[in-house]
Amino acid sequence: MTTLAPLRRPRRLRPGDRVAVVAPSGPVPEERLRAGVDVLRGWDLDPVVAPHVLDRHLGHLAGDDAARARDLTEAWCDPDVAGVICARGGFGAQRMADLADWTAMRAAGPKVFVGYSDVTALHEAFAVRMGLATLHGPMAAAVTFLKDARTQESLRATLFTPEAVRTLGEPTARPLVPGRARGVTFGGCLSLLAAELGTPHARPSSRGGLLLLEDVGEEPYRLDRALTQLLRAGRLDGVAGVALGSWAECGPYEEVRATLLDRLGGLGVPVVEELGFGHGPTNLTVPLGVPAVLDADAGTLAFDVPALA
Repeated sequence: MTTLAPLRRPRRLRPGDRVAVVAPSGPVPEERLRAGVDVLRGWDLDPVVAPHVLDRHLGHLAGDDAARARDLTEAWCDPDVAGVICARGGFGAQRMADLADWTAMRAAGPKVFVGYSDVTALHEAFAVRMGLATLHGPMAAAVTFLKDARTQESLRATLFTPEAVRTLGEPTARPLVPGRARGVTFGGCLSLLAAELGTPHARPSSRGGLLLLEDVGEEPYRLDRALTQLLRAGRLDGVAGVALGSWAECGPYEEVRATLLDRLGGLGVPVVEELGFGHGPTNLTVPLGVPAVLDADAGTLAFDVPALA
């Protein structure tokens, strides 16, 4: 069975680089978008907002599916754009994923791609369809990105000086299951990973992977259901280790923790909790598709190579 291999890393960003802001999921508050663009501009980047970012459709989408897919495709295929940063999550990335022109995007070559939450569906698509490493990190119009200095600095350092952020570790991190494991990072939002099962371009194997998991607004029984679905589908077969992020608005953490231990403890692999990524007050940037060592006892995830080349 296939073992996860490291994916192709795009080049790091340089001052003056143009980055496109796209909205593949939910509608974007204009004031927050402006504030996020100002942050990117303050980093000496040249942010451009895709044409349909401020559109609204059905109340919960940033424009119709074709428009959102077109924005992503055109931004990616623009030779002047060095990176694509999502504006926010919510819902809708799965609806537009199959409408993007992946053939044209492959031909355009590797670029930086940043997002989390609902954007997990696109992280999976970039990995499977393009063999490209991506960044699980904050989005331009996300409240955490606008308000939390550590969240901003984690992304800025990863984009410009990725060798400076080769190890992810938090004072809160501790072993749920002790041990040490090596593998290639993948994952994101639990409910999105469960929803990807059975889709035409779903990841064929997780063997040899270091799985990142986090979620928001899912009660323990719903986390249980999503984890059970992944287990029953064989998606967790051969996973080398698991890194857990935040579980905001998912109920009392001790109940969440007990559910996670119940469903993941039987894998027989190291599991570290509260590693500081996801929907929490701080959202640290984590590269996906990069070889790393998970040390649950030390509470660290250390990358063999920088996130970007």
